[in-house]
Amino acid sequence: MSSHRHSKKRRYVAWAAAGAAVVAGAGIAAQTSMAATTWPAQRTFTGRAFDACAAPSLSAMKAWHTGFYGAAAVYVGGRNRGCAQPNLTASWVKSVSALGWKLIPLYVGAQPSCQTGSSPERMTASTAASLGASDGADAVAKASALGMKTGSPIYLDMESYDVTNKACNDAVLTYVRAFDKTLHAKTYRTGYYGFTSSSAKAIATASDTTDLPGNLWYALWDKKNTTTTDWPWSSTRFTNHSRAHQYMVNSKEKRGAYTITVDRDAWDAPVAITG
Repeated sequence: MSSHRHSKKRRYVAWAAAGAAVVAGAGIAAQTSMAATTWPAQRTFTGRAFDACAAPSLSAMKAWHTGFYGAAAVYVGGRNRGCAQPNLTASWVKSVSALGWKLIPLYVGAQPSCQTGSSPERMTASTAASLGASDGADAVAKASALGMKTGSPIYLDMESYDVTNKACNDAVLTYVRAFDKTLHAKTYRTGYYGFTSSSAKAIATASDTTDLPGNLWYALWDKKNTTTTDWPWSSTRFTNHSRAHQYMVNSKEKRGAYTITVDRDAWDAPVAITG
């Protein structure tokens, strides 16, 4: 199983049914620490999205704005981010947003100690809380510097790991809670990318949802562009525009003069507030 974009072998994103809406309360039911804050209205996108390891050039984004895709995931930061982002600037965000693109901020934070492979930043039981807090603060700083305003979501990328390893899984949940609590304190919404067999499962089946993500982007490569019919957990979890589904990877596609290898997702969840 390949990893998301936490190495240079990464993936990309997309789905069907275009449209965007602004709603005030979607996707925050489990986020108990948000209750006392007045939140900006959430911007929700339902439709096709894509993500590439490196944000494409503005010219490529113009060529790809054909109506097939309406949103793009971008890697705003994290020590485990696999690709350099020469195009990803505040000016780029402003320009592609003006074209009509919706943007999905993704942060590749610390990875579990029990995960296979190598990562520049790994968490342990003793460092999970402090790393989660510092990475959360860094994620907000990176997103804010790009012009992604308060009320925007930031999706934490957690790659596959052995969830049956209790000590490792507990450390992940500690890290995620600290990361999300920091985002909440700075008025950013929380999201999470993971695999249905491991990292997403740990979040979706947790009995204590305090400070866990309000939006779940699950990787299940079944080539089904849906966020409902293949949803593997309780139908009451992550409802009201809080799900995204990565259903296909490594799709080489050309629009105009620009060929990009993307992953495809069914998207029905928050996107960045820009402009």
